Formats: sequence, C-alpha cells, structure tokens
Amino acid sequence: MLAIYKKEMRTYFTSIVGYLFLGFFLALIGLYFYAQNLYSASPNFGYALGGVMMFFILLVPMVTMRIMAEENKQKTDQLLYTSPLSVTKIILGKYFSILSMFGIVMLITCIYPPILSKYGAVNYKMSYACILAFFLMGAAYMAIGLFISSVTESQAFAAIMTFVVVILSVFATQIAELLPTTARTAWLLFSVLLLGIAWLTYVLMHNITVSIAFAVLAEIALFALYRVKPDALEGSLLNVFGWFSISDRFVNFAYGEFDVAAIVYYISYCVLFVFLTIQAIKKKRWS
Repeated sequence: MLAIYKKEMRTYFTSIVGYLFLGFFLALIGLYFYAQNLYSASPNFGYALGGVMMFFILLVPMVTMRIMAEENKQKTDQLLYTSPLSVTKIILGKYFSILSMFGIVMLITCIYPPILSKYGAVNYKMSYACILAFFLMGAAYMAIGLFISSVTESQAFAAIMTFVVVILSVFATQIAELLPTTARTAWLLFSVLLLGIAWLTYVLMHNITVSIAFAVLAEIALFALYRVKPDALEGSLLNVFGWFSISDRFVNFAYGEFDVAAIVYYISYCVLFVFLTIQAIKKKRWS
C-alpha cells in the first residue's frame, strides 16, 4: 500500500494537477477568509469554508478523474491486478494519496483561527471542528469520485459524472423542495433510483441475471406500496433526497453546532464508496 501511495503522490507533484489543486484551493480559502472574516470582522471561520464549498466541488473531479480511469485506459491496471498487493491495499493507497493532497490544504488552513484571534475572541473548538467537518465532507466526495473513476476508462467521463453526482448531492434538498409531494411523483423517481441501483449491482457483479431480477422485484415491491399504501410515499422525497445531501451536514458546523451524526455520516459515505470501488475492481480482476 505504501508503494502505491508514494507513486500517486509523486505523480501529483511531478504534474501540474497537484500544484493547480493546492494553489487554486488555497487562493480561494484565502480570498474568502479575507472577505468573510477579516473584512466583515467575523470570528466564525466556518463562514469562509462555507463560501468555498461551491468552488470546491469543481476541484474534486480534477483530482479524482485520473486516479483509476488512467490505469484502465493505459491497461496498466492489469499490472496492478497481478501484483502481490491485495486490491484493498491498492485502492486504499490511491485513496489516501488524494486525501493527503486535500489534507495538506486543510492543515494550512489551521493557521487562520489563530490569525483571527488577533482581532477578537475566537471559538477554537468550533473553528477546528469546521475544518475537520470540511475535510470529512471532501473525503466523502473524493470517495465518490474514486468509485466513478474505477468503472470507466475515460478521464473526461469520470470528471463529468463526478461533477454531476456531486452537484446533485449539493442541491438535493432544493431539488426535492421544487418537486411535487404526491405519491405518484415519489413512485416515479424512486423507480428511477432503483434502476440506478440495479445498474450499480451490474457494475459490481457483472451478472445481468441478478441485476435484472433485483430491478424487477424492487419495482414490483415499490409499485405494490404505491397501490396499497400511497400515503407512505407522500412527502418522502424530501427525506430521501435530504439523506443524499452531503453538503447540508456541514451547514451545522458553519453556524457553530457540533454535529456528531454528521461526522458518522461522512465516515460512512467514505467507507461505503471505497468498499464499492474495491468490489468493482475485484470483480474486474477475476473476470
């Protein structure tokens, strides 16, 4: 795992990608720190991180698009699959490398709360809790990008799909609020979601029979629920879409509330998508 980690870190710092990510991200945080904290005389560093969030989602595809897609395209993935290293160690080595890039930025931002203390009282606990939450939120997004990169050979496709998934997660709650709350709408959208899960099952297992069987049974069960007890689906879109909204959990930290559930949520997202990536690669390795 350490060898893979070193290789990936060397790749970032021998290409322009790593420097662009670090430079652009640090410049954004510095700009928002000045605007939201120094110029506005606010001691809450969470405001600066909250302002950076929308720009950050543009950076996630940049650092995750090549992590697995490049190996798939150049067929060097076959060398990895036949190496003595386990798939788990390979994926963790790659994932920890992109987390390290992100972690460098977040470590540098740790100097901002002490700077703010020169201009007034600063809640250090909440400031560093915000930094931790932002790091975990970014780790969740990067785990998603890692998985998407593992199922394609095209870096451009990986970047586009990662951006689409991330932007949908950011605006999931707002999208749900714009949709009708009827049971019919929920049934239609959940049907599409189940088809997406069936596709994901096929990606992981490469078993068309299992995927189709899952899709058919799930759709039948959903339709039965819609016909027998439609009240259970009314208003459910907001709850379900809200669960997928990764960025919403950070808002609590930005406004000074330490949310333990959000920390668990982010870690669970990271574990889930790293696990899915490992399973997808294992299936490809033995197919």
